Amino acid sequence: MTQIRGLGYLRVQTRDIDRWRELAVDALGFAEGTGPDPDGLYLRMDERRARLVVLPGDSDRVLSVGWEVRDQFALAAVGRAVEAYGTAVQTLSREAADDRGVEAGVTFEDPAGVPVEVFFAPVLDHSPVLTGLGQRFVTGGQGMGHVVLPTTAMDDTVAFYTEVLGFLPRGAMRLGGRSSGGPARRLRFMGVNERHHSLAVAPAPHHSDPGVVHLMVEVDTLDAVGRALDNVRGAGFSISSTLGRHTNDKMVSFYVRAPGGWDIEYGCEGMRVDETHYTAEEITADSYWGHDWSGSEPLAAFTSPAGTDR
Repeated sequence: MTQIRGLGYLRVQTRDIDRWRELAVDALGFAEGTGPDPDGLYLRMDERRARLVVLPGDSDRVLSVGWEVRDQFALAAVGRAVEAYGTAVQTLSREAADDRGVEAGVTFEDPAGVPVEVFFAPVLDHSPVLTGLGQRFVTGGQGMGHVVLPTTAMDDTVAFYTEVLGFLPRGAMRLGGRSSGGPARRLRFMGVNERHHSLAVAPAPHHSDPGVVHLMVEVDTLDAVGRALDNVRGAGFSISSTLGRHTNDKMVSFYVRAPGGWDIEYGCEGMRVDETHYTAEEITADSYWGHDWSGSEPLAAFTSPAGTDR
């Protein structure tokens, strides 16, 4: 059984903090909080001080994916498991823990080189969460949402999250369909709570920034999703995928391109998994309807870095 309870936070770096504020606060309705970096963007979804942290820098990349555990004993168990696997684990310094708004945590890299942090006891902000769309974000026992990460070491990455960190397989999608030639490649979904998946990993052609494919956040009404979609269009953001309903988690959502070449999925009506009866499935279509990607710009995770011929 996994010690991980849910996706706790995502910390990213950007070259365009002002455009990020336009997207997250003005268009998607995140509540803006405060944090230790006066130039940073600390985005609230609930009583946590910040779930999504965007910090200014000279590149666009993921700084850390934060996973929450119950307490200090669970944190120690995770640290031992990762070290037994052969991966170096470091304890977050007091300053780093304070920066993230947690009591304590550890950090290490997954086989894809993504910086992972595991923590317990997040700092709470009990002031009202004033969202811009009047929406309530679906968090609580389902965590912040889900994150999709690219990897050049698919088998090792899946094994690490399932066999070491205890994530549960929640199905897959074969890329290119069953008629595609060559070895089968799959996008794999994994869960740790009732949310269908808190993590998915996708085979990627290279290892470079930004280190993330998309972040999904869920809100409580379809109207909030529709208003957000109107807002991002009005603000001139690129719509990666039109509104649609996914086949695996039943989420009604759209995807918008964030500064840095990755997406935010913004949706509602996600299913809850009853692990008592769940068995892994392979979906053969991404969506029942909608989710038209034909106008999407290439994702940075699947585009050859500048200066290479790959």
